Amino acid sequence: MKLLVLNGPNLNLLGMREPGVYGSDSYDEICRRIAGHAAARDIAVDFAQSNSEGGVIDRLHACIGAYDGVILNAGAYTHYSYAIRDAIAAIRLPVIEVHLSNIHAREEFRHTSVIAPACRGQIAGFGPVSYLLAVDAFAEMAAEG
Repeated sequence: MKLLVLNGPNLNLLGMREPGVYGSDSYDEICRRIAGHAAARDIAVDFAQSNSEGGVIDRLHACIGAYDGVILNAGAYTHYSYAIRDAIAAIRLPVIEVHLSNIHAREEFRHTSVIAPACRGQIAGFGPVSYLLAVDAFAEMAAEG
């Protein structure tokens, strides 16, 4: 199995961006942790990050034929990007939406995910473990056939 872990805007600043909300681990530290967790489950992972909506969409399109699924933290685009929602639906791959923080316990505008209906599921509020839980979910889906 091969997955893309795709992160949206401002996630490249993890570790220095609002550590009280997003934690103190850097983007690179989180990626290394995900890679190790995935490797222990015989899952290959690649990583991508874009601060632009079009960049996220282009990476989703490039997944067709290259990956078995996507772990997506769309950042703020989660709450208003119908274009990313449509890209998720178009690629016909399972996508698991992840968030470091619990979006449902934050500002009201963060409570709604417009991408969620196109995703296989959503994991939020567990910090970097949210990504690891998504890897585990893909492993379970593969085991179930």
